[in-house]
Amino acid sequence: MTQRVPLEKMLQEFERVLMRVGFSQERASLCAHVFAENSLVGVASHGLNRFPEFVERVKGGSIAADAELERVAAHGALEQWDGHTGPGPVNAVRCTERAMELAQEHGLGCVALRNTTHWMRAGAYGWRAAEAGFGFMCWTNTVPNMPPWGAREVRLGNNPLVIAVPREGGPVVLDMAMSQFSYGKLETYRRQQETLPFFGGFDVEGQLSKDPTAILETERVLPVGYWKGAGLAMLLDMFAAVLSGGQASYQIGQREEEMDISQVFIAFDVSKTLGAGAVARVVEAIIRDIHSAAFDAGHEEVLYPGERALRTRKENLEKGIPVEPSIWEKVLNT
Repeated sequence: MTQRVPLEKMLQEFERVLMRVGFSQERASLCAHVFAENSLVGVASHGLNRFPEFVERVKGGSIAADAELERVAAHGALEQWDGHTGPGPVNAVRCTERAMELAQEHGLGCVALRNTTHWMRAGAYGWRAAEAGFGFMCWTNTVPNMPPWGAREVRLGNNPLVIAVPREGGPVVLDMAMSQFSYGKLETYRRQQETLPFFGGFDVEGQLSKDPTAILETERVLPVGYWKGAGLAMLLDMFAAVLSGGQASYQIGQREEEMDISQVFIAFDVSKTLGAGAVARVVEAIIRDIHSAAFDAGHEEVLYPGERALRTRKENLEKGIPVEPSIWEKVLNT
């Protein structure tokens, strides 16, 4: 069973809890917006559902509530920053904003961040940049949680990647982990006692499975595109570590908790290419062509990346954000 909570109420409660565990008002507000927006667009696995765990990590000291970002190197449009194990959502928002500032100056801007913590829903930063008129890419490495293709043991992170394009009617945002289903999505399917719609990983016998519980037990999620997704995950990890001067997935995996991860944020001032009007015409023409495709069996429409989230956001602003009562009560009682 679910209930619905207005966005403002969720923001208010998140801010209250975060300030109780050491956040300043400004940082609490910024972080609360990331968590609430994630639930608003239908990604509760990285919004409300992850919030109590985040708070416990702050209390336990593995996330430093008051840690400030530090710029450690600057090379024109490329900068390196250190997150000092501060709150991942706060660090990610600020690095996104810095990448946009560099893009305004240079045409593109790249901020490579080391020693940060989980940023929650990766797409949040693509939406933020695209709504400000920038093309954007970002990615992160993670603790090892996915096997290289052909291996039985996990060695790769599922390293989420975001690509976003600005659009007046709502940005186009691809937000994807390198596994067919993120661990957060697997947890959601398990909690709802549902079977995956496609194979998502391997069971204890090494067979492809749609059972989220079996996959979570083996921790052998399926790379997207099989060997292609595994290869891309490896290269994203390499680039994150090389550009930031930070930890690679295998090093992150040597810690008791996932922390000191590496991330990359790249913003493009697309208005400097064709001009804002021409960019809009190109994007709309591509979307019209996609929407005109004949439907496959079992489908009633063809959507561009981010279109479903845009609809969900509108509905939840009107009706309230769906929450699991037990998790919402945990927040209210914190």
